[in-house]
Amino acid sequence: MLNSTALREDWPSLPLDEWIDTCTTLHLWTQIVGKIRLTQTPWINHTWHSTLYVTARGLTTTTIPHGTRIFQVDFDFIDHAVVIRSHDGQAGSLPLQPQSVAQFYRRLNDELGRLGLRVKIHPKPNEVPDPVRFDEDEIHRAYDPEYATRYWRVLTQADRVFKRFRSGFIGKCSPVHYFWGAPDLAVTRFSGRRAPEHPGGIPNLPDRITRDAYSHEVSSCGFWPGGGSVAYPAFYSYAYP
Repeated sequence: MLNSTALREDWPSLPLDEWIDTCTTLHLWTQIVGKIRLTQTPWINHTWHSTLYVTARGLTTTTIPHGTRIFQVDFDFIDHAVVIRSHDGQAGSLPLQPQSVAQFYRRLNDELGRLGLRVKIHPKPNEVPDPVRFDEDEIHRAYDPEYATRYWRVLTQADRVFKRFRSGFIGKCSPVHYFWGAPDLAVTRFSGRRAPEHPGGIPNLPDRITRDAYSHEVSSCGFWPGGGSVAYPAFYSYAYP
C-alpha cells in the first residue's frame, strides 16, 4: 500500500507528460478487462454494457455472467492488483507492476482459466491509431503506482461531481461510467429526439457502434487524462449534433 501524496489529496496533480507511458499501458490493460465485460454481457443501448465503474479502490466491471456463474474483475489502485472474484467464493489476482501488455494479457487469461472463467475477446485495441494485438504488444510495459493512484483519485472526485450533476435531470441519462476506448469518465443526457446518422470514422471502432452511441441527440460531459493534441488532463462538454 502506498503512503503517498496521491492518497492524501482529493485532486492530486496529474501532468500527462510525467506518466504518459503508464497512462498508455494502463489504458490498454483496461481495454482487455473491459472487453471481457463486453463479450459476456447482454447488449445495452449505446454500448453501456461494456463500461467500467469507479470504486473506493479503483475500477470494476461489476458482475459479469459466465454460464450460471457470476464474476467480476476489479482494478485495485491501493494494493495495486487486479482481483477476480466469483459468486461461488473463488478468487484470483495478479499484481499491477511494470509488465508488457502481452504479459498482462496472458497472466489475466491464465488466472481466469484457473478459475474456470476463460473468456475469448477480440485481441485488438479499439479507438487507438496503429493498434498492436494485446498478445503481441511487448512495447507498452510501464507502470508507476504513484501516478496510477493519482489518476484513480481524480476519477473518484470527477465521479462524485458528475453524479451530483446527473441527479437534477429526469429524462434519459447514462450512468457515470468509464469508457475504456478513449479512455474517459463520462455522463450523457438525451433529448429523446433522433439524431442525424453519425459519419463514423473513429479509429479502429466499427461505424455501427458509433452510430448506435449517437443515434439520438445527446449532451455529454466527461473527464479524460489527455492525449494526442491535448497534452494535459481535461474536463470536456459537447452536444451532438
